[in-house]
Amino acid sequence: MSVDARLHVSRLGGTATVPPSKSAAHRAVLCAALADGVSHITNIEYSQDIRATLGAAAQLGAKIQEEENAVTITGRGNASGFVTVTRPVFCNESGSTLRFMIPLFSLTAQKIRFTGAGRLFDRPQAVYQMLFDRQGLRFEQNPDGITIFGRLRPGGFTLPGDISSQFISGLLFAAPLMESESSIEVLPPYESRSYVDLTVAAMQQFGVKVTARARKNGSVIYRIAAPQRYNATDFAVEGDYSQAAFLAVLGCVIGGITVTGLNPDSQQGDKVILDILQRCGGKFKAVTGGYRFSRSLLRATEIDLADCPDLGPILFTLGCFCSGETVIRNAGRLRLKESDRIDAMQTELKKMGARIEVDGDEVHITGVALHAPNAPLSGHNDHRIVMALAVAACASGLPALLTGAEAVNKSWPAFWDTLRALGAKVEFD
Repeated sequence: MSVDARLHVSRLGGTATVPPSKSAAHRAVLCAALADGVSHITNIEYSQDIRATLGAAAQLGAKIQEEENAVTITGRGNASGFVTVTRPVFCNESGSTLRFMIPLFSLTAQKIRFTGAGRLFDRPQAVYQMLFDRQGLRFEQNPDGITIFGRLRPGGFTLPGDISSQFISGLLFAAPLMESESSIEVLPPYESRSYVDLTVAAMQQFGVKVTARARKNGSVIYRIAAPQRYNATDFAVEGDYSQAAFLAVLGCVIGGITVTGLNPDSQQGDKVILDILQRCGGKFKAVTGGYRFSRSLLRATEIDLADCPDLGPILFTLGCFCSGETVIRNAGRLRLKESDRIDAMQTELKKMGARIEVDGDEVHITGVALHAPNAPLSGHNDHRIVMALAVAACASGLPALLTGAEAVNKSWPAFWDTLRALGAKVEFD
């Protein structure tokens, strides 16, 4: 059921703790499901995406025991321990779940059907189609789902670097469970590498050896010995910089907001939000477990989105509060998310008077004073669009009606509670 949020003019400030990193949680759950023994994952939030990965892990045969903010997972140990899959694997709207799981479920050598919701199967899967075709395996996609049949074999895989990192991670997760060594060469330009680094770090924490080597031509080769076993371990999920970005931008516009729950040494690519804000003149300082953001005179800068596409929507909002022209390059991948995020942010922010021009994969935003929306703002069934628009309204001190407010459940179910705790006046219809 669609929920409307009415945001009233209010004064915000205080301290908020960010939710656990969804990227890290996906990887920890998956590694634990593959591990030999019992793993304990703490600081986890049961968003819709994480529930999709937990459900898929259970269909591989992992035993899942949920607690309030933690989960205990008893893994299968190796591919021979996978169970018979008796029903379709429901991935909801989670691209990570789908792309991480396809190579793993292929190792069951069973006919597997993947289903989902929203725009999930509008998103490109041609990389896996190519890999399955090359090995003579079945891979069929239609608007309702994907069907695979056949076990991926080890060997040398070569992938373009401008694809979603989720394809690279999916192959990495499966490779140790194959019968012999595999290599994965990622060709330049290598975008979103930071997400693959998170995958490798998680695998190594669960005892799997992966080596990476950069070649002179700019490519990166990963070598994964096999067969290997994932080893059960305890894993604490760190705070999410991609979600912290919403509060960080809000803090730099209005001041007086402290964001906690963050690891200052994190490998998350979206930690670059701090560098971007600094280039824009954003004022903040490190505090225990996070950062305190102060009101800042923000100025425009140029931003390359190639390695941090999830920051796209909130960077549109940031550009509206910067003097001058903000340029966002390599934004094309935003069109392939839960919504067309370029069109969504341009359409909705223009209702508030924003000046946004799009030229292919490049976005130009000229900072101007925003006004109250001349029509209800639509969340486009996209969690990051909803949050970015909520920040735009709160930061500008304007009332707004935002439809589809429930979309935040995909990644940050407590988002509205967090805003309220900071002083936002929000009513739901």
